[in-house]
Amino acid sequence: MAFITIAPPAQPGSADAPLSEPRKVSGPNSALRSLPSHVLLIVLAIVSIFPIYWMFVTAFRPSSDALSTNPLPGPLSLENFQYVLKTIPIAGMLANTFGMAMTLAASQLLVAILASYGFARWDFVGKKALYLLFVGSWLVPFQVTMIPNYLLVSQMGLLNTITGVVIPQLCSAFAVMMLRQHLEAFPKDLLDASQMDGRSSWRTLWEVVVPNLRPALAALGIMLFISAWNEYLWPSLIMQKSDALIQVGIRGFLGAEGNNWGAIMAASSLACLPIFLIYIFLQRYVVDAFVRSGLK
Repeated sequence: MAFITIAPPAQPGSADAPLSEPRKVSGPNSALRSLPSHVLLIVLAIVSIFPIYWMFVTAFRPSSDALSTNPLPGPLSLENFQYVLKTIPIAGMLANTFGMAMTLAASQLLVAILASYGFARWDFVGKKALYLLFVGSWLVPFQVTMIPNYLLVSQMGLLNTITGVVIPQLCSAFAVMMLRQHLEAFPKDLLDASQMDGRSSWRTLWEVVVPNLRPALAALGIMLFISAWNEYLWPSLIMQKSDALIQVGIRGFLGAEGNNWGAIMAASSLACLPIFLIYIFLQRYVVDAFVRSGLK
């Protein structure tokens, strides 16, 4: 009769135990090695947040204490906010600015979708040269094109109008560059299958490409909206009236008689609220937008 001997399982760490992947050792040494990087990140976070903190602290102080250097938020007062609400139509300014930013973000996103789809889908004569023109227009500083754009808007009779603010910025070369990278990586087999099903290029774009790029489009759209909302130089140059956009309205508290810093900080705090709400409710897309763009 043959006997079968069953060997006990090898204990971990013994010579007979099978080799396994090395495990990461975590302990005091690894914590000490990561301590400088954590300290650096904390310092950078404090430096980044402090201006926003100081803005709200100054906004909630009495106007007589606006220039106080006390870092603590006291004594609290709503005097500056009441003055802002009585002095300028802040609600109308926020609505106009929201409409302007939404129009710019939507138009820039639409142009970017069409242009990037053309660059990624077809080969045509002058494709590289045209794309280099897009890239070159993004690299040219705004101060170079500011005067020609101003003369163009003036000749069109659009000074002191929100339309004059929007028209020169309907296209964003940066958005075209971003979406072109996504469309270059889009599966070509999916596009060919859509064409074999009888879809035109236009239907393929809106029925196949756009639905599969929703995360990228949402992230890019949010970033374009934030950029348009924070724009100050061009609106302040076109809009001479101080009751249209929030960027120009805040400037009204700067005068030769003196600067009302409490009112400026209160109006700036109200102007930041839409961006804070976007970040709270769409945090994942906001972070993804800056990660995709390579910004910090």
